[in-house]
Amino acid sequence: MWLSRFKRRLAAGPSYDRIAGRSVERLAALSDGVFAVAMTLLVLDLRVPVADAIHSEQDLWRALVASAPRFLMHLMSFLTLGIFWVGQQTQLNHLARSDRHLTWIHIAFLATISVMPFSTMLLAEYPLYRVALLTYWANILLLGIVVYGSWGYATRRALLKDDVPPDVPAAVCRRIKVAQALYAFGALLSVFGTYWSIGFIVLVQLDYAIAPREWRRR
Repeated sequence: MWLSRFKRRLAAGPSYDRIAGRSVERLAALSDGVFAVAMTLLVLDLRVPVADAIHSEQDLWRALVASAPRFLMHLMSFLTLGIFWVGQQTQLNHLARSDRHLTWIHIAFLATISVMPFSTMLLAEYPLYRVALLTYWANILLLGIVVYGSWGYATRRALLKDDVPPDVPAAVCRRIKVAQALYAFGALLSVFGTYWSIGFIVLVQLDYAIAPREWRRR
């Protein structure tokens, strides 16, 4: 008897799952913090040349040249994080509200972001190994899958603002798919050598960051 009354009282009130995770602002704040930490951790892999090995300008120059691959990996991952930060913020800016499931999808996205410093350090340490390159690409692929899923969920659940133009959802999906196709092609270039892949991925990221087509239209 008492158990039935207890269940009825619970059913009469609002469901926790229906009221949890509805703040887009709090989600954006968490996102900014995770991205800031991940971007900062990237620089920890940039090491100053050991003083005992430097005895002249030429030694320092050779040490800096030897560190060039690590600087390239740092640039590549910083651009990656910047591109995905812009992508996630674009989605959040078009949301009228969130819900519990969408919030957890974005938390999964942020968990994948937090792995980026590791995959970057792995590639910087072993730039000639395809396993390291494919691990880095898998990190980007997982980011794309989650951010694509978050947008699809928000669209299906009608969480977007009422004034969002009808062509925006398709444009967001198209951008994610094109980017992931380019990253996949870059990973495929590792058949010829990992530096081919790295160079192509950097070019793709520079294109997305600078957006030369947008400059030409202006």
